[in-house]
Amino acid sequence: MKLTTKGRFAVTAMIDLALRQNGGPVTLAGISERQKISLSYLEQLFGKLRRHSLVNSVRGPGGGYCIARPLADVSVSDIVRAVDEPLDATMCGGKANCHDDQPCMTHQLWTSLTERMIEYLDSVSLAELVEQQRTSYGEKFMQDSGATRTRPLRRTIAVASA
Repeated sequence: MKLTTKGRFAVTAMIDLALRQNGGPVTLAGISERQKISLSYLEQLFGKLRRHSLVNSVRGPGGGYCIARPLADVSVSDIVRAVDEPLDATMCGGKANCHDDQPCMTHQLWTSLTERMIEYLDSVSLAELVEQQRTSYGEKFMQDSGATRTRPLRRTIAVASA
């Protein structure tokens, strides 16, 4: 079983977004540049993440994406499933029809691995991954990425004075 780039990129992009969203909505162009992921690929992934209510989009100047739920309530399996990444180590897709419409000799082994993998990915929250990044790299990534923005502040002031 191999997690494809779709799942890996989605998790990476969500960590990047979570690390930077306190400065306001984060653009996909910024994530693309920092993580070296194609912008068009990110657009596809974020469309799926939005449909699964993991992110919210903000239109207009200063727009971008924000995480839709508390970070502790978003698991890695939520992200991977949202982008249609199969979490199944069996060759039959869990249908138990591996060998002449019968389970193969190793079907239960791969089914158990799938169950453990899902349990593990369910147990890892986006909050934990973000904290690992902050612990490992500190706030250096914020200065290096240009993530500090003034647009959300101006927008807040404009709304307050209206």
